Amino acid sequence: MSTTESTSLYDALDEMDIRSLLENINKEDQKVAVAVEKELTSIESLISQIVPRMKKGGRLFYIGAGTSGRLGILDASECPPTYGVPFDWVVGIIAGGDKAIRKAVENAEDDPEQAWKDIQEFGFNEQDTVIGIAASGTTPYVIGGVKASKEAGLLTGCITCNTGSPLAAAVEYPIEVVVGPEFVTGSTRMKSGTAQKLVLNMISTTTMIKLGRVKGNKMVDMQLSNEKLVKRGTRMIMEATGLEELAAKESLMKHGSVRAAVASFYSK
Repeated sequence: MSTTESTSLYDALDEMDIRSLLENINKEDQKVAVAVEKELTSIESLISQIVPRMKKGGRLFYIGAGTSGRLGILDASECPPTYGVPFDWVVGIIAGGDKAIRKAVENAEDDPEQAWKDIQEFGFNEQDTVIGIAASGTTPYVIGGVKASKEAGLLTGCITCNTGSPLAAAVEYPIEVVVGPEFVTGSTRMKSGTAQKLVLNMISTTTMIKLGRVKGNKMVDMQLSNEKLVKRGTRMIMEATGLEELAAKESLMKHGSVRAAVASFYSK
């Protein structure tokens, strides 16, 4: 039996009091970061291949079903506002289409040919990367998608929570974060989902930093989509230039980003 389907280390959950449930869930969650740490070399290897491809115009695709697909979409959707990149630089695709984000689509994950069709709707080139996300490592939609992508010359990787899975065998750069049995048996939205989220954070954040989208430790290209971010950008400009708050905000609104405002200040 795969690790993700193994019986929970805890029993009689329905008889536990609330405090005991919380303590035991927390105890299990603490194992996740340790499991991710063991895969840092694999994560590094994949990112080292993604960055040069994206510098040449490649994009990053995440494909998954259910929780895994939703996590990929979440990570992808946060890249444009955080780093000011085009919406199609990082693309999240879920089995069953966007309607599956909120409601499960019956049998969507069982079609091994649909993921490649979904990717082709965005167009593709040899510099693109496709990362399959599946806690079990057995999802046909994901396996079929990475196999077709690899055959088309795209770089392939995966994030799974079992060792020796068909998904890992199908890609060039597998990441296998084994977090152990779930607190609720088979509920991979828990530790497995947390592990996938941590790895996705690492992949997108490190990639964007290496693509020059962070200056120092600041998100200098973030979209100014609300007042909180305008205030944050204003503070960044004040720190970088010594301008007073009003002047910094005026410059930010005029130039549209922290990077452009600071560059304008020092070009005078």
